[in-house]
Amino acid sequence: MARPLDLFVPGVVYLDVIFTGLRELPAPGEEVWASGMGSCPGGVANLAVAASRLGLHTGLGTALSSDAYGEFCHRVLSWQEGIDLSASRRVDDWHSPVTVSLAYDRDRSMITHGHPLPTDEDGLVNGLPAARSAAVSLSPEGTGWMRRARAAGTMVFADVGWDETEQWSCDVLGDLSDCHAFLPNQVEAMRYTRTDDPRQALEKLSGLVPVVVVTCGADGAMAVDGTTGEVATVPGVPVEALDPTGAGDVFTAGFITGTLGGWPLADRVAFATLVGALSVQHFGGSLSAPGWGDIADWWQATRRTTTDRELVTRFGFLDDVIPPGSRAAVHRATATIARLSDAQPDQ
Repeated sequence: MARPLDLFVPGVVYLDVIFTGLRELPAPGEEVWASGMGSCPGGVANLAVAASRLGLHTGLGTALSSDAYGEFCHRVLSWQEGIDLSASRRVDDWHSPVTVSLAYDRDRSMITHGHPLPTDEDGLVNGLPAARSAAVSLSPEGTGWMRRARAAGTMVFADVGWDETEQWSCDVLGDLSDCHAFLPNQVEAMRYTRTDDPRQALEKLSGLVPVVVVTCGADGAMAVDGTTGEVATVPGVPVEALDPTGAGDVFTAGFITGTLGGWPLADRVAFATLVGALSVQHFGGSLSAPGWGDIADWWQATRRTTTDRELVTRFGFLDDVIPPGSRAAVHRATATIARLSDAQPDQ
């Protein structure tokens, strides 16, 4: 690696194939045509791509098959998105996991095929590269590398997946003692804390980890930073939502960006809420992650057209954090199996 990472993300990368423009979902035995289709790396790549587009030097620890799907994901992640794959490994005789997503009526249905990973959690970490921060999804099995990361000075940002058993065992939260921040959604937060209000859940979780952020979908997010004593509640940004895929990962990338930048808690949460909202206006996971060009466009248009002065005040900090020249920067990238993004510079 040429320089230390801002963010290291270990996990599974899927090839995502997204069909859009469906007028209806197919009935048994029926074929329907989609007016649009995109392909992109998914799974943990959603977070890695979102962070990289916000300027974080991001490394990914994963296994990528040497099959055609794995080769496509490798090219998009390394060449197009500029993600460091030094900690990742290529694997022969293993089928890339694939998810097909049918975007319909502002939601999506998914079909996934995959085989067991050819490595364990430590194999994905591959020696734990030096990084300012790392992101992890908590699991009942625990993650041994998190304690080493904390000892090395890496800030660990954790989320948690849906518990299919619906037991919501607090054992899953055992690794929070090694984390800097925990970012569950409101349903997850309330289930794990046995509360019926996200504010109560936030208060309970704040005793387990220094920083807690509870996301509330279109209603925004609330957070507590025990290291500074800050408390923040930020409403959602009004947008026309098309596809929520990957919005949580984009939110996390935005929050990590603000944390590494040393921003106040309210600005970190507002920025994360904004980039998450911008992502749901487009289809796909990593495809929809906004870049600084998207953010600059939104901010310019908002200041020019909105009558909501509170919104303008809330995002006034953007004048200080949007990098110079972002109006001319690459916005979103597109990807298909046949071709990389038009926005990609010549290699």
